[in-house]
Formats: sequence, C-alpha cells, structure tokens
Amino acid sequence: MEVTITSENFETLKNGNTPLVVDFWAEWCGPCKMISPVVSQLAEEYDGKIIVGKCNVEEAEDVAAMMGIRNIPTLIFFKNGQEVDRHVGAANKAILQQKFDANI
Repeated sequence: MEVTITSENFETLKNGNTPLVVDFWAEWCGPCKMISPVVSQLAEEYDGKIIVGKCNVEEAEDVAAMMGIRNIPTLIFFKNGQEVDRHVGAANKAILQQKFDANI
C-alpha cells in the first residue's frame, strides 16, 4: 500500500502495527524521480506486509526536519514506531528489495 505522508498522519502510520517505509522526495529531484517507480512497484509487491509512504519534503517540511532529512531521496524504515534502517540516494530495485526484505 502506498500513502501520502503528511504532518497529520505521520505519527499514526509510524506507530502502527504494520512496518512503514517513508520515501522522502521532492518534485525537482532527479534521483527521486529515478527511484519513484521502483518504490511504487515495491509498494504493490509488499502490499499487506509493509506500508510505503511518500513524503514530499517541501509539503511536509516539519516531518522532514524531525527526521533529520538532509539529502534526498532518503528512505527510512520503521517498526513499532522506531527507525530501524535508512537508505540515502538512488538505488536499483535489487538493493531496495533487500532493504524491504530485511525490514518486514
């Protein structure tokens, strides 16, 4: 499942029973556009096992600041409300799939 992360829903999703991965991105970011289709594909493949959130850093600046986002794209994996992994930069599907597998 893929959802839009906002200031209003971030804490609820982060603290939910289903693991969460948040893709921090921006419209102007080339590497973000490169991995976006891969992240969306993984969201479909892992539907029911992990929630994939897309967080536009310009629309949810407070969430990005709270998570210490300095470079994008950044993917942060959460379990039980805690950050368990972080990936910064573009990557191919195989690398991202390994991260998904390790964090569900």
